[in-house]
Amino acid sequence: MKFLGAANQLRYLAFTALLALLPMASAAGSQVKSISEFDVSRYMGTWYEIAKLPNWFQRKCVQGTQARYKMLGPAQIEVNNKCVTASGEEIQAIGLARPNGSGLPAQLEVRFAPEWTAWLPMVWGAYWVLDLDPDYQLAAVGDPSKSYLWILSRTPQVSAERYDAVLQRLNVMGFNTTKLEKTRQN
Repeated sequence: MKFLGAANQLRYLAFTALLALLPMASAAGSQVKSISEFDVSRYMGTWYEIAKLPNWFQRKCVQGTQARYKMLGPAQIEVNNKCVTASGEEIQAIGLARPNGSGLPAQLEVRFAPEWTAWLPMVWGAYWVLDLDPDYQLAAVGDPSKSYLWILSRTPQVSAERYDAVLQRLNVMGFNTTKLEKTRQN
């Protein structure tokens, strides 16, 4: 795992620990479901953040937020997240994603904490692909507690119609999409 700045490393370590403390057990009766068909190899590559539920670990990100996924092995994905701050600094965090053990292909878990902490369950956070178009161009990713949500696209912008259609599907799952913040892309 590589970070730009020790402060960012601590933030992501704290974030992953926080995710583990979320009440995942309450998700059992939830309407939140990952997609049933998922080809992880087609998901690899660059995704642009279109919108997100506000979260503390992205509070300095003001534009250009992207995620790049790269297969490292059959059950390991490198996650490279980056964004640009108000001062123009690029913040980057590199982590690891893997299947979460549920047997459902679109339910992953992600870790940005140092590799030596990988054995601790609390450093892994839920990463569920909740919505994905057939062409793998527009996706919604979140967690079963509905605390985190991102809308991602292969392009820096999406049409209002496609965005609104994703919001409707997320509303059915119980997400409060009125709290989503749109992301400024270059």
